[in-house]
Amino acid sequence: VAGAPLYVVHVSAREAVAELIRARDDGLNVFGETCPQYLFLSTDNLAEPDFEGAKYVCSTPLRPREHQAALWKGLRTNDLQVVSTDHCPFCFTGQKELGRGDFSKIPNGLPGVENRMDLLHQAVVDGHISRRRWIEIACATPARMFGLYPKKGTIAPGADADIVIYDPHAEQVMSAETHHMNVDYSAYEGRRVTGRVETVLSRGEPVITEREYTGHAGHGVYTPRSTCQYLN
Repeated sequence: VAGAPLYVVHVSAREAVAELIRARDDGLNVFGETCPQYLFLSTDNLAEPDFEGAKYVCSTPLRPREHQAALWKGLRTNDLQVVSTDHCPFCFTGQKELGRGDFSKIPNGLPGVENRMDLLHQAVVDGHISRRRWIEIACATPARMFGLYPKKGTIAPGADADIVIYDPHAEQVMSAETHHMNVDYSAYEGRRVTGRVETVLSRGEPVITEREYTGHAGHGVYTPRSTCQYLN
């Protein structure tokens, strides 16, 4: 009605992907975002015993594993444009456990911002998406869609020199013992992935050097947004 683009978050079900495809085929400026939990986790995790399933309570909820094929296809065909995380790091001890005896009291959300790029690189390794598509859905498209381009989302004269040096062959195991997020569990505990960040430059300054934090307080700046630069 307003003539504005529509951005649908947390797409998790194949039926939702089908509706996005239908709308886009009708020429509407409709876009979809999914999250790593819907690509890599499922109702099998919700069914884990001894209240472990509480770790995976989120909205929209996790779906049966067979929905994942439609999500991956949507990312390949550009019917889904972005993979975000909705990082929501409730601890298991003392927070998720509030729902013992009443599931409706389980705080809603999963931690995962630290894992997004590595999980999506594993999708490259597994053949779900190309390396170019990995960059598009995680970096370039969000910058355009949310009005941050050309300062963000590209390496070009005049852009912020935000650069990640990534080792595509290094192996790592995801775990709460080694992640940097302030939360006591990992939704991907024990998952082995190929690929790892080595160095990160923020506006040309190193903030991670050989996997060690080398930034400093006060480096962050407010980044104003303009209008969407990504339309059908």
